Amino acid sequence: MKAEIHIGTSGWSYKHWKNIYYPEGLKATDWLTFYAQTFKITELNTSFYHLPTLTTTTGWAKKVPAGFMFCPKMSRYLTHMKKLNDPEESFAQFFDVFTPLKRKLGPVLIQLPPSLHFHAGKAEHVYKLCKKQYAYYKFAMEVRHTSWLEKESLDLMKQYNIAFVIAQSGTRFPYAEYITAQHIYVRFHGPQQLYASSYSDEQLQNFAILFRQWKDEGHSVWAFFNNDVFGYAIENAKRLIAMCEN
Repeated sequence: MKAEIHIGTSGWSYKHWKNIYYPEGLKATDWLTFYAQTFKITELNTSFYHLPTLTTTTGWAKKVPAGFMFCPKMSRYLTHMKKLNDPEESFAQFFDVFTPLKRKLGPVLIQLPPSLHFHAGKAEHVYKLCKKQYAYYKFAMEVRHTSWLEKESLDLMKQYNIAFVIAQSGTRFPYAEYITAQHIYVRFHGPQQLYASSYSDEQLQNFAILFRQWKDEGHSVWAFFNNDVFGYAIENAKRLIAMCEN
């Protein structure tokens, strides 16, 4: 697959983006179509809290142009409630509802809770499931406990081509720039106040340099801004896209 840089925001359905990004009077049902005029990709945060219906995902597929991509987040039922145990049922339910978007999916994000420590057997069980039954898809793991940054954990990610999520959040979440797969996944949560602070041009330029370097090395980069408050995500994403193209 051709190495590319994909940049968007962590979702589009934010009421507080009305009059900041979405024009006055634009119906919420038309927000995705409007968003897709600016960006070519979005992360799906909502699937973490509750899975959409087949009707919903079918509708999303019709509202975006060819080439537009979605990166859905795995349900918290698997990660936060079941703590990665018995993943088969959760995976089946998840991918069943995303069937209409199958050809429009980028990496699937698996976000772990801070309380979940690395366990080799549990992690490898999930990774084997990804590789054997869901080989069509790519996966990215966002960890919140430092035990997942140890060599054994990273080696397993490399073995199964699972991307280690580079999560920028100031000092809130563990940060490291480990490359464990052909695809690289980056999340921007806000440099100071979580979800509610903007990135400076200098910070964005540093990432633009990194992204271009990774692309030159044959990696595809998937990056999302999760600092949605005050619409910072929109402006930061647009700015970084421009920097990566120059």
